[in-house]
Amino acid sequence: MRAWYSADTPNPAKRVQFDRPLTPWLFLLPQLAVVVIFFYWPSVQAVTSSFYIEDPFGFGSTFVGTENYTDALTSSQYASTAMFTAFFCVMVTGLSLGIGLLLAVKADKVIRGAATYKTLLISVYAIAPPVAGLIGMMFFDMHIGPLTDLAAFFGHDLRVGINYWDTAFALITISVWKQIPYNFIFFLSGLQSVPVSVREAALIDAQSGWRRFCDVTLPLLAPTAFFLLVINITYAMFDTFPIIDVVVKDKPANNPITLVYKVYLDGFKGNDIGGSSAQSVILMVVVAALTVLQFRFLERRVHYG
Repeated sequence: MRAWYSADTPNPAKRVQFDRPLTPWLFLLPQLAVVVIFFYWPSVQAVTSSFYIEDPFGFGSTFVGTENYTDALTSSQYASTAMFTAFFCVMVTGLSLGIGLLLAVKADKVIRGAATYKTLLISVYAIAPPVAGLIGMMFFDMHIGPLTDLAAFFGHDLRVGINYWDTAFALITISVWKQIPYNFIFFLSGLQSVPVSVREAALIDAQSGWRRFCDVTLPLLAPTAFFLLVINITYAMFDTFPIIDVVVKDKPANNPITLVYKVYLDGFKGNDIGGSSAQSVILMVVVAALTVLQFRFLERRVHYG
């Protein structure tokens, strides 16, 4: 073991910094331990639990095969939750990316007061998701919420927590508001990295600002946009959990929820450990397939360099 640890690498030309092969693995060990303990091990436990009906107090379990998967996939409630999750992801991702890009384009043109303008747009990102949900609920409160008063001015009785689509509107609005600064930061960095010579050439070739943006700026932002697309879909499916919990918690049952929140409700509220484990495995497979499709088909249109 000691001889292997202290042995020289076969090709010294490939040796960059470490003269002993075990050294880089020692540096990676803490991160690998975190990944295995908090990601891979719970995933294995979830897959195992999905084939059992477990006692919530840990007194025993009964093997049921794929019954938990069958119950989930044939449930009308699960299907409606999946449909809302897809709608929620599309709306949150599309609006967050679109508004973030628009603000980045406008901020890139600001000369006077640019630092203040950018700071105000980025500051929202420092707010934790549960706090963002709480602030959003204050704006949508049926008694003191300014957005509720604004909706009443236009003749709509906004009842978040009671009406299904009013609650969905609040969830989407709060989630988009929380994610816009993240997209704004990356889009602004991408815009500022566009060479001045390219901008000047585009200004000469095309008089229309919209055409210059579509033909020159947007293709150069394609790597950033693809990265943000993957991140925003992941955010909409998983990281909005605290916002949904704050908005729909202790409210009437007829409220929209996403698949990840349903896993929590069935597992920790309904004590259906096996069923919630099966739902988490299904969600994991869907996200993995969606990620593969994104890299398989969308990345072809991304030009790096």
